[in-house]
Amino acid sequence: MNRNLILGAALTSVFLLAALISFVWTPYDYAGIDIANKLHSPSLAHPMGTDHFGRDILSMIMVGARTSIAVALVAVGIGMGAGVPLGLWAAARRGSLVDEVIMRGNDLVFAFPAIVIAILITAVFGAGAINAIIAIGIFNIPVFARITRGAALSLWQREFIMAARVAGKSAARISFEHILPNVANLLIVQGTIQFSLGILAEAGLSYVGLGAQPPVPSWGRMLADAQTMVSIAPHMALMPGFAIILTVLGLNLMGDGLRDLLDPRLRVART
Repeated sequence: MNRNLILGAALTSVFLLAALISFVWTPYDYAGIDIANKLHSPSLAHPMGTDHFGRDILSMIMVGARTSIAVALVAVGIGMGAGVPLGLWAAARRGSLVDEVIMRGNDLVFAFPAIVIAILITAVFGAGAINAIIAIGIFNIPVFARITRGAALSLWQREFIMAARVAGKSAARISFEHILPNVANLLIVQGTIQFSLGILAEAGLSYVGLGAQPPVPSWGRMLADAQTMVSIAPHMALMPGFAIILTVLGLNLMGDGLRDLLDPRLRVART
């Protein structure tokens, strides 16, 4: 059994379960202000302590998990939904003007990190989780387009593809009936990696005020709120920081495990 896959799935499941539970229950009202109990260290009453407004940090992390997972998941969906067809199209028209335009467009998007795209979107539409999703999603498009194109190019030279062409199938039909199923494993692994990067990106955007807005909790904004309180209440920074680290670690381990599981050559090499 793949230990990385098991450990990664376990860590990821903890935060996914916390996010799901937060829809129906949290230990306290995540937005409830209780100044009398502010900056309390972790205790039985508040397992992760309270912040500078007396809010329960565990409740905020549970709801923050919901925010981070939703933003990252939708952003990856945007990246795959647009990037995969573009990559398939570029591979089918390799060497043509279409291929060149798609690849140079990818280079242009890569020149602007997600946070720069988010700043541009925010300047026009204002800050918010939706704009963070759009920014991260746009940045994911060239990632999936490049990976899909690279994997598809090698498949276009295979005998079964040549047979499909001889049978009269169009390039679009070949791409979706024969190429896409053969690159799906690679896309699943990359999707897991981009999911973890999406959580990091969402936290970074929220940290600078471009992500989810109050009163909705966000791990990144919790870190921003804690930066002036580290000396007197270190748990305010440690708890959301550990949540980000463990979630990203779990997703990366799961991606590594999936790569070993889905690629027999790697699995054999590591045994």
